[in-house]
Amino acid sequence: MKITPEIVAKMASLARLELSEDKVGLFAEQLGDVLAYMDKLGELDTSAVEPLYSPVDKPTPMREDTTVKEFSREDLLAGAPQTDGAFFIVPRIV
Repeated sequence: MKITPEIVAKMASLARLELSEDKVGLFAEQLGDVLAYMDKLGELDTSAVEPLYSPVDKPTPMREDTTVKEFSREDLLAGAPQTDGAFFIVPRIV
């Protein structure tokens, strides 16, 4: 499938993006290159290749799922713009 500037302009319109004519032409060319590369990858014979489930060959280290209290209420409230001494005070939004 060839990506034309008209297709890029249509996609930009659907995405509510305003693109200059230069950008439309540039993106059409770049998207065409991406699709051409995907077609080239599709030509490869991968029937003997095992599926790759993870690019990492080592097990993921796990840590204990425990709660830790790292800050006191006073420490947290000290950075707030406004508090009542026990809670944050925020502007009413509804």
